[in-house]
Amino acid sequence: MKTPSHAIINLAILGKPQLPQANLIIAIGGILPDIPIFLFYFWAKYIARLPAATIWSKAYYEPFVQNIVALFHSIPLAVIGLLIAYYFGWQSVQILLISMILHSLGDLPVHNDDAHRHFFPFSNYRFISPFSYWDRKHYGSIVSVVEMLLVLLSTFRVFGFVNSYVGKTLLILVNCFYWIGYVYFSARAWLKFTSER
Repeated sequence: MKTPSHAIINLAILGKPQLPQANLIIAIGGILPDIPIFLFYFWAKYIARLPAATIWSKAYYEPFVQNIVALFHSIPLAVIGLLIAYYFGWQSVQILLISMILHSLGDLPVHNDDAHRHFFPFSNYRFISPFSYWDRKHYGSIVSVVEMLLVLLSTFRVFGFVNSYVGKTLLILVNCFYWIGYVYFSARAWLKFTSER
């Protein structure tokens, strides 16, 4: 799934109107597993100045990068951290780790050839889903519509208990970005299709 989707869907699952102070922690946990990917991309694009094709076909698959990404998407490590946080009564850390686990569980069914190693370091197994959140060869256009609908429904659920104007604005902007992008790319595909006939 797209990174903002994780934050919004996790808020819908974990957020409670009576605990608005947990919202930011849930949102951070929803995006935290993908932060190393963004940092890697920033380094590859703006510091190493690699072309996009090289970034996503070679550099991203270097063992060091893959291990860092796997570390942040590891369900067993997050569960171990959750047990430690529970033992010490660190409620905020528990919420953060539960949100990170939900992120990984959300990724499992929608990653094909870019699947993460969700059981690292205990296993290098990758669940290769028949579905992809972006690749049209693996139902990406259908998955992206389902994802956008889930985000829209989640936004309706959480909008009332997100107290910050910044949070509410981000919810609206993410939904607008998704739907405007969808309409734009669908229109482009339709125009291309009709011009080739």
